[in-house]
Formats: sequence, C-alpha cells, structure tokens
Amino acid sequence: MNKIWTIFLLTSLTLAGCISVSPSTGTPTAPPQFVTSTLPPTKALVLPSTITPSTQDATVDVTGTGTVALAVTSPPDCKVQAVLLEDVTIPDDTRVTAGEIFTKTWRFKNTGTCHWKDYTISFLTGDRMGAPDSAPIPETLAGSTVDISIELTAPTADGSYSAYFTLKDEQGESINVGTEKTFWLKIIVGNPTTPATAAPRGTSTGTSGNTTTTNVTAADCNVSENGGYASQIEALINSERQANGLPALTVNSLLASAAQKHSADMACNSMLSHTGSDGSYVNSRIAATGYGASYTEEIIYAGGGPQTAFDWWMSDNLHRDAILSTKATEIGIGYAYLSSSGYGGYIAVDFASP
Repeated sequence: MNKIWTIFLLTSLTLAGCISVSPSTGTPTAPPQFVTSTLPPTKALVLPSTITPSTQDATVDVTGTGTVALAVTSPPDCKVQAVLLEDVTIPDDTRVTAGEIFTKTWRFKNTGTCHWKDYTISFLTGDRMGAPDSAPIPETLAGSTVDISIELTAPTADGSYSAYFTLKDEQGESINVGTEKTFWLKIIVGNPTTPATAAPRGTSTGTSGNTTTTNVTAADCNVSENGGYASQIEALINSERQANGLPALTVNSLLASAAQKHSADMACNSMLSHTGSDGSYVNSRIAATGYGASYTEEIIYAGGGPQTAFDWWMSDNLHRDAILSTKATEIGIGYAYLSSSGYGGYIAVDFASP
C-alpha cells in the first residue's frame, strides 16, 4: 500500500501525516489503491471434473463427488491483499429487534497473489454483540471471492451500535482490506435519538459496500464518511492527553464540520494538503462555520485508519505537540473515503479554542 504525506515547516518534508503550520502545495499522483466493484461469487478450491488444473503448484485429488479439489501452494513472496465488495446481509444502519440473533455476511475478493489458508476474521473493537474473538475463513484462491459470516446478537437497549473487525493471515497478522485494516458492522436497535452514521454535515443518500455515501456538493464527488473512525481518533487523542496530565478536548460540531469538509475535499481531489481546492486554509474553513477562534491548528493523514494515523502522529514531534497542545480546548474530526482517490481514506483533525 502506497502512502504519500506532506508536512511543511520552513522546508517541505515527505512524511506520513501533516500538521498545519504554513500553506502547502502539491497534489499526490499515486494511482488509486483499488476500485470497489461487485463481482459474482465463485466456489473456492473446487473445479468441475471436466477442467484440468494447469497451475504447477497444485495437486489433484479426485473425489467420488465428480469434482477436482486443488491443494494450492502460494508462490514465493506473494502479496496479501483484499477488497470488500459488498454487504451481503445487514447493510449499515439496518434496524433490528432488541435481542435479535442475526447473521452478518460480507463478500470479499482475494486481490493478492497469496492463497488464503488458515485465515480468520477477528473482532477488533466496538460493540461486541456476541462476536467471537476469531472465526475461520474458507480457503480462498488468489483472484476468488468469498463470503464471510458471523452470528451476532443485537443489544437489548435502544441505540446505534458498531463493531469493527479485521482479516488475519495464518500468522495472525492483520491484512489490508483496500487501504484499511478494518471493516465494520453498524445496526440500529429501536428508535435512538441519533442514528449510527449521523455526520456533522451532509445528507445521507445511500450505501456503498460497507459505508454510507454522502453528497459533498452537486458538482463534486460522492465520498463515504465513518463516524466510528472519528470516535476512535477522539478517544485515542484524549486518552493520550489525559496520560500526560492534560484535560480532554471537547468535540465541537462546527470544528467537526470544517474537518469533514476538508477531508472530503482531499478525497475528491486526490490530494493531501492543508490548502483546500478552493484555496482555503484551516483558519478560514473554521471561520466559515461561524466558529470564532483565538487559536487553530490542523493535522491530516491519508491511507490508513485511526490507529495507524495516531501512531504516526505520535512518532513525529510536531504532530505530537499539536495533540498535546495546552492551547487547544476543542476538537473536530473528519474522515472521507473514496475508492478511486489516490489514497482511499483521508483524515483531518482541527484543534481550536474560542
């Protein structure tokens, strides 16, 4: 997975995230990581008896069922990669009955060159809903699709619930699903006051794969937002601040609106920059929301999820200083994903004080 990041101080450095210090220029030109599409499912590891396997690393086991089973060995230095094609069951924000037992199924494609054997799906974080720590994934040839299902139980209290999962290889290492290492399930039980994917701006217009599609503007593109990612980043930042004796930052809806707008702008224009496509900068974007700021600062990241972004920010002194700033009292976080963009997911975090 390729990532390109920019940070500007007195000179321009190529890094894995970005902090707002001075206007930056330049647009990443890396090709899209993947394009989501819907493909018909295939049966992994089984061919009709009329087909002769041609791969040299396959052995043939003719069974009495009229099929030829392949025992496949992955090529040396093979690449592990997957994409999520669609939610087969329980799309995001499906309403379920309190305490209902349901089966969630995702459809993935093995887009790498490694054959999946002894791979698992693992619960990572969020609302467990009875999910096992891990469950086996059917063996899947490179280039094939596979449906992965787990049985879950809806909570008994009204509310919006999210659970995050990861795919792991035979060594127990999480593998990339597109540009991320996580995928999720989102349900609504009863009639909560705030839906699971409520965003600080925009109008939900539909779903795409495992995400909610939002119109940025009529003339622009459709991006996917992830409120769960924003919550994870907020928790990581405030946990680190508290560990360093600093007060937690309060989420401000106006700052969240500014951050989300910039995340979507970066995704739609396949860029990683503090300067918006309209020439705006963090202070002007925040001011445009009506927030009167005495202090503003922004950090950005592309090509990874909350933990990856946070780990990189904390490894760099300037980004760490922004997260642990004593000047900031409020925070807004935006995340936008577009499969056809250069880096998939884009994160913007705006810090400010009135």
